[in-house]
Amino acid sequence: MPHATHATSRTTSHELSVITPYRLDLTVSALRRLPTNLVDVYTADGRYLRALGGASGPVVVSVNQPRADALAVTLTGHAADTAPVLACVRRMLGTERDVSDFHRHARQMPWLASLARRMRGLKPPRYPALFEACANAIVFQQVSLHAASAIMRRLILALGTRIEHDGVPLRVFPAAEKFLSADAAMLRAAGLSASKLATLRRAGEAIADGALSESMLEQRSSADAALLLRSIKGIGPWTAAVILLRGLGRLDTFPGNDSGVAANLALIAGEPAEAGPIAEALGPQRGMLYFNLLLARLEARGEIGRASDMTGG
Repeated sequence: MPHATHATSRTTSHELSVITPYRLDLTVSALRRLPTNLVDVYTADGRYLRALGGASGPVVVSVNQPRADALAVTLTGHAADTAPVLACVRRMLGTERDVSDFHRHARQMPWLASLARRMRGLKPPRYPALFEACANAIVFQQVSLHAASAIMRRLILALGTRIEHDGVPLRVFPAAEKFLSADAAMLRAAGLSASKLATLRRAGEAIADGALSESMLEQRSSADAALLLRSIKGIGPWTAAVILLRGLGRLDTFPGNDSGVAANLALIAGEPAEAGPIAEALGPQRGMLYFNLLLARLEARGEIGRASDMTGG
């Protein structure tokens, strides 16, 4: 039986329909990036586990895919959090996103068509909260995927509330307020540079104070939303694009000027290629190129769908 997360917790089961084709393993792999992610957990038996911060306390989410057209979701938490958490799961796992436009454009590029076919069923994942999107985008600025993941792992170990579910340790991603109250020396010890620490604090303060919110960004075009994000010192064009893509699901954005994207693009295309013109040619769902290139990198390392490494979690 799942471990209770609150004195009045209960466990409920739900079925979510998905727009097909849909693959949970691909979508979770794009969400978590690496198996060392302590927040987004994928198990050896094909379950996605996540502890979310509900209004009445933590809620443990367990998701698997019993059929091509549906996800089975189990929630353990307070009854009042059921509806909002289910809505959050739909958003996080892209169950209602139709990305057929991207695939139509991808078929016109032979090198991309092959990759897109292998990744059919990938849907654009989203972080559940704006601060989590900002924190990930800032931490992953200008460092390798593995280095940034190691820093994020140390931050989660230091600040994330620990919950155990079916013997699996889970961590709730810390809210902006928890990060802002954390000791600066501890955050630097986790590997944050002084500039990233300052940017994270500015973003956290803007969110905590209400100067920046998801609704403000939702009401704006992607270009205007990017300008609002860039008004925070330390958030440049790449970081703003990642926040919009991974945090708000804006597929009309593509994080250019990324060395990792360029390397992955050259690997898949078979020759150096400029990401900007390719992204533009892919139309309004060009952001799917970012996720497909990420999965190509993970595929080469055998990390798609690999069970999470919870050592030390």
